[in-house]
Amino acid sequence: MTALAAPAPPTQPENPLLAPWIGRFEVPRFQEIDPAHFVPAFEQAMAEHNAEIAAIVGNPETPSFDNTIAALENAGRTLSRVSDVFYVLTGAHTNEAIQAVEREMSPRLAAHHNAIRLNGDLFRRIDQVMRAAADAGLDAEQARVLERYHTGFRRAGAHLNEAAKRRLAAIGERLASLGTAFSQNVLADERDTYIELTSEDDLAGLPDFVRSAARKAAEERGLTGRSVITLSRSSVEPFLQYSSRRDLREKAFRAWIARGDKGGTTDNKAIIAEMVALRAERARLLGYPTYADYRLDDAMAKTPRAVRDLLGEVWPRALKRALADRDALQALAQAEGGNFRIAPWDWRYYAEKLRKKLHDVDEASIKEYLQLDNIVAAAFDTATRLFGLRFKEVKDVAAWHPDVRTFEVTDSSGNHVALFFGDYFARPSKHSGAWMTSLRDQEKLAGDVRPLIVNVMNFNKGADGKPALLSYDDARTLFHEFGHALHGMLSDVTYPMIAGTNVDTDFVELPSQLYEHWFERPEVLRKFAVHYRTGEPIPEDLLRKVLAARTFNQGCATVEYVSSALVDLEFHSLQSAEALDVSRLERETLDRLGMPEEIVMRHRSPHFQHIFAGASYSSAYYSYMWSEVLDADAFRAFEEAGDVFDPATAHRLRDNIYAAGGRRASDEAYIAFRGKLPSVDALLERRGLLDAVPAGEA
Repeated sequence: MTALAAPAPPTQPENPLLAPWIGRFEVPRFQEIDPAHFVPAFEQAMAEHNAEIAAIVGNPETPSFDNTIAALENAGRTLSRVSDVFYVLTGAHTNEAIQAVEREMSPRLAAHHNAIRLNGDLFRRIDQVMRAAADAGLDAEQARVLERYHTGFRRAGAHLNEAAKRRLAAIGERLASLGTAFSQNVLADERDTYIELTSEDDLAGLPDFVRSAARKAAEERGLTGRSVITLSRSSVEPFLQYSSRRDLREKAFRAWIARGDKGGTTDNKAIIAEMVALRAERARLLGYPTYADYRLDDAMAKTPRAVRDLLGEVWPRALKRALADRDALQALAQAEGGNFRIAPWDWRYYAEKLRKKLHDVDEASIKEYLQLDNIVAAAFDTATRLFGLRFKEVKDVAAWHPDVRTFEVTDSSGNHVALFFGDYFARPSKHSGAWMTSLRDQEKLAGDVRPLIVNVMNFNKGADGKPALLSYDDARTLFHEFGHALHGMLSDVTYPMIAGTNVDTDFVELPSQLYEHWFERPEVLRKFAVHYRTGEPIPEDLLRKVLAARTFNQGCATVEYVSSALVDLEFHSLQSAEALDVSRLERETLDRLGMPEEIVMRHRSPHFQHIFAGASYSSAYYSYMWSEVLDADAFRAFEEAGDVFDPATAHRLRDNIYAAGGRRASDEAYIAFRGKLPSVDALLERRGLLDAVPAGEA
């Protein structure tokens, strides 16, 4: 009798995160991905990465660039792909299931990466390659990649004793969990807190675009027929700017600045205290007096003193301008019968009135000329004129949300350069703010790998059939993030370690902030700032007024920013953070600065995601201003050439900044473009602060 074969086990469905990416651009299979796919995908990818690291460590050959550094660059590719998809979703389109995965995987991923960076046997191989580098015949890019690996492993603590490494690993895992909790708490407050406007009286003073956005926000929360103001900056700031209901402005403002500071399960102050203490301990283990010293040692600034010197140059000028503006706002309020001292929730309201009075221009009139689609087209056109890029929208690429727009980017010869994803609209599933990220970075080590670059914004959708209209600041933000995107798209390096935006934190904002300059050029606005109803270009008289008012309220804006940067530095300059009272440190730092009561930090500590939802800007929020010193001077190169689209200057900019990634030190890259390092004067002039303090008074 013939034995019957046992039935084959049922075929397991393929995990789309581990399957080959699809289509002519090789993009993730977003339409097939379920949150349940992530944990098994991460587990398989980490196991694969561990095997690759073990093979490098166990290689019996003498350590070399190829069998150690290049091998490290090639290791972990599956993990990178899974992670890139995951973090796009956690930021731009999350849900409870994804957040649960994030809470589970954050410490596990931190442990995985810590185990590699603290691997003494692996570091000994890297160190051996470093010691032999002078005779290894490395090209400049290879030498830079080697130096970055060696520096990175030392800064991780791979050279320390086993007890120190165990503690560093535990700190890293705990910080990952805390950063995730911080971020999710802020999102919960932003998602669950809103101000409902129930009557026409509640809508008093609001222009049509604010009313439309409020109705749209209510619809997204299942409140059809109502109006709400959310805690998204694009919702609450226009409300504060136009609402004539002072009581509702106060209510909205207090809710906005209380994100992460409301008590209960979403309060972030205890998380901050623990994170600051752990970072200080990490710095001590690594031989630094403070976390700020550790963090800045591998940045352009190098020391906290250099950062304080820059911010100290700007602060008194900004403060003087802000106090003068405050007095003008107070006088305006009193002239209108306001028998009160203006408060933070009054500033934007009366500033808008003062701008109208001084410059005969208001935000509502400008906004009618700033259609989202046209500003996107302006950003693209600027890249065409500077770098020869072309953009064509493609409809056959599935993204993570139906609102996402996708564009193929080609060069002047029609060669494929990148794929660009624009995710422009606010929604409850998205974190607030604006950022650039990638689904794949450019490189040549694994062939001609072309990047998949992402911009995420939080603009309000148009309502009642109208196009989405942007504020002047929103339009500038779009250019800013697109500058980051170009840094990723134009990258032209071999090794992933130094591709695109993998540069110093206080240098990475140069390409983005520099790109903002072109948004404010008359030749750009004349072409793309057209009225959303009539199609007529912005009138020359209005254009002149808009540009003349560019530095209006810069005292307040600069005080908001610099105070945030200094509070960040203060937290991370503590040698010990035992029993840290977060609110007290913030308050005492602002008191020492002489912070006006009418202005608050741009990011109060309990929702300061730049520095506590991860570590990318911890001790480094100053980076925006450090880079602004560079970008203000860099744009002068075009002005000195007599053409803001000068081909020779644009070619130098592309080769030495946008395409260069981190192939050389940041100061060397800037000098290669400009021929010199800048002074702070260009920044002060751009912000209208150059003459804010008489000589010798600062």
